[in-house]
Amino acid sequence: MFDSRKELLDKIRLGEATFLELKEVRFSGRKVRGPGRDELADELAAFANSRGGVCLLGVEDRLREIVGVPVDRLDTVVRFAREVCMDSIDPPLSPVIDSLWLPATTGEELAVVKVDVQRSLFVHKSPGGYLQRVGDAKRSMSPQYLARLFQHRSQTGIIRFDEQTVPGAKLDDISPDLWKRFQTPRTGDARDGLLSKLRMARPDELGTLRPTVAGVLMATDDPRRWIPNAYIQAVAYRGNQIRPEAFGDPYQLDAADISGPLDVQIANACHFVSKNMKTAAFKYQGRRDRPQFDLTAVFEAIVNSVAHRDYSLHGSKIRLRVFGDRLELYSPGGIPNTMTVESLVHLQSSRNDVITSLLAKCPVPADGPELRTDRVTFMDKRGEGVRIILDYSERLSGRTPEYRLIGETELVLTIFAPTG
Repeated sequence: MFDSRKELLDKIRLGEATFLELKEVRFSGRKVRGPGRDELADELAAFANSRGGVCLLGVEDRLREIVGVPVDRLDTVVRFAREVCMDSIDPPLSPVIDSLWLPATTGEELAVVKVDVQRSLFVHKSPGGYLQRVGDAKRSMSPQYLARLFQHRSQTGIIRFDEQTVPGAKLDDISPDLWKRFQTPRTGDARDGLLSKLRMARPDELGTLRPTVAGVLMATDDPRRWIPNAYIQAVAYRGNQIRPEAFGDPYQLDAADISGPLDVQIANACHFVSKNMKTAAFKYQGRRDRPQFDLTAVFEAIVNSVAHRDYSLHGSKIRLRVFGDRLELYSPGGIPNTMTVESLVHLQSSRNDVITSLLAKCPVPADGPELRTDRVTFMDKRGEGVRIILDYSERLSGRTPEYRLIGETELVLTIFAPTG
């Protein structure tokens, strides 16, 4: 916001407003004394909860004068702003923090720090509570307004979370190679029309067509740029427990943060399991190899986790754990709607309609031997995934996989390995 020098100077001359906050920086020794951490956190969170804005550090607000930040203390101020965003705001903010030169009234060029905050996908709490920007000031939200904001920016809204537009993302961030795979021979739409029909893009509140959460997750090279928790944390352990003292270094056999478009995450997570699981050989009517886990069941489990997890839970990621006797898959979010753990095998419900629809159109690559599935695309509409996970895994190991809830925020699937 306010990317040109002229625009920024014009805004400063007009003073603080809906999208601009001015702060003089004061020091005590080498430390920032003003603005206070809580004060700055409140201003930045209010921007994020509203429509975004810019906070300029190094400008006196009453006289609208550029007083600057000493060049040798710029790093201190940048670090101070970053720490405020990470430590004093929940969930943390990731604004663009930059240093630039602006002319004072004397004509001297002085350094200032620009903190550019985008409208957030989430609702942020700062030391002053839940705040919003109203004109040139921050205000506490009424309980009714806060409830509506949580509804709008979360899974319970009329517009589902995966259909929400992503602040700061542009249609040019969508990779042509990734969105064109959803075209069919009968598709005559140009990019904008096709993305809109697929709900990979929607107009934001200002009418600008932007990628949705689903569009970012399915058609950008690294969704974490906008949704930091959109990845799979995979670890393969030595033995059956997380016990560094028992095995020494390394107690982890392998570890990876698996990112990229969702279908790539699924493929790479399956490859991680295939690479790290054991295969036992036994003689019964000839030599036969018995894998540690059924890869068809693993494929279905990872697809379900990626498709149905709650992406609105900030800071939560899918966790894949491979042990000697089991595989554990932790998926953020409880079970959608009124389903229970016991009803998973019988009922079908989708938290992310757009994501599941896109995965149902996304072809499974033929060159991945670890992708053990008869499916042509990553999902189908028949709701057979849980049954396949249970039946195929039990047939291999003799034990039925177990689903369990941790509170209301995480669903855990355990697939057991064969014994003996």
